[in-house]
Amino acid sequence: MSRISVRGFAVASATAVTAVGSVVGVASGSTAQPNDAEATASDSTLLADIPAGQQAQVQTASLTQQADAQAIAADASAKKDAEEAARKQAAEDAVAKQKAAEKAEKEAKARKAAEEAASRSATRDASSFSVKSSYTVAQIQAMARQMVPSGQFACFSNIVNHESSWNYKAVNASSGAYGLFQALPGSKMSSVGSDWQTNPATQIKWGLNYMNSRYGSPCEAWTFWQANNWY
Repeated sequence: MSRISVRGFAVASATAVTAVGSVVGVASGSTAQPNDAEATASDSTLLADIPAGQQAQVQTASLTQQADAQAIAADASAKKDAEEAARKQAAEDAVAKQKAAEKAEKEAKARKAAEEAASRSATRDASSFSVKSSYTVAQIQAMARQMVPSGQFACFSNIVNHESSWNYKAVNASSGAYGLFQALPGSKMSSVGSDWQTNPATQIKWGLNYMNSRYGSPCEAWTFWQANNWY
């Protein structure tokens, strides 16, 4: 039997088999209690009597536990790093999404403001047109293009085409409906101008106001007209 020095193991008997951090000695018929592997850095190395045939087993067990401990520590470190990277990526993604949403909102507001500005700049009031004794269809349509927002003109024009074919003096023989929009009675157009019978600009203003107030826009009015053949 030889004597070796094993750091981190306490050997209670020569027949003991070591466990990492402690050595349990099994004497004949008695049970040994586990001992602390290391107390402090200043503790001296424990000496134990181990049979020569078991020395390699003790050393192998110690190295195996060290390797296992290192592997566990490496796994824990890798898991921590992965979790931290995932949290960082999630935070960056959230910030990027928020910025994208804010950018989209700003762009939408800018487009809306530009459209509204374009509509205002392209819209003229009925009173800004010079009064004539008569008007051609082309002249009336030119007036309408300057008074109706560009995005609504096609719908507006569709309704006028169906109601009067752009004849500002059109009269329905059976009902008495009058003008571009076949207002019934025609005199209701006097709410925007006393010259409603002879001035297509006055009629256009009234028709646009009517579509906006009743349906929200000329295109909404046209949608209703298509479903009902009246508006």
